[in-house]
Amino acid sequence: MNVNDIAERQYLSLRTFRRDGSAVDTAVWAAGLERAIVVFTDGTSWKVKRIRRNPACAVAVCDAFGNVSGDWTSGEARIVDDAAREEAAYASLRAKYGVRMKVADVGSWIAGRIGRRKIIEITFPEHA
Repeated sequence: MNVNDIAERQYLSLRTFRRDGSAVDTAVWAAGLERAIVVFTDGTSWKVKRIRRNPACAVAVCDAFGNVSGDWTSGEARIVDDAAREEAAYASLRAKYGVRMKVADVGSWIAGRIGRRKIIEITFPEHA
């Protein structure tokens, strides 16, 4: 599956790896940004900590509950620290998810978590 096909899906399962090598799968919203996939998450989440330690990851198509329905595609993840890239990622996510993303933004703002958010950027070297 290529990056554009992956980016069009409503939900993806993001697989990151613990120190012991065991996988942790999480259903996420994702959008395409140039030749990458972007995801937003709480910056204090365990997936952010796992990615900072080990950028290896994989994604697969799934439903809202994380039930995988496609093949896994290996990639490399990084936490975006560039403000312009982060802004572009949010614009892509808002364009794709529309009012649902706005509701998520408001919910994060009300809960006081909006400032903790991080963007994860996933690239697929074998599909470059």
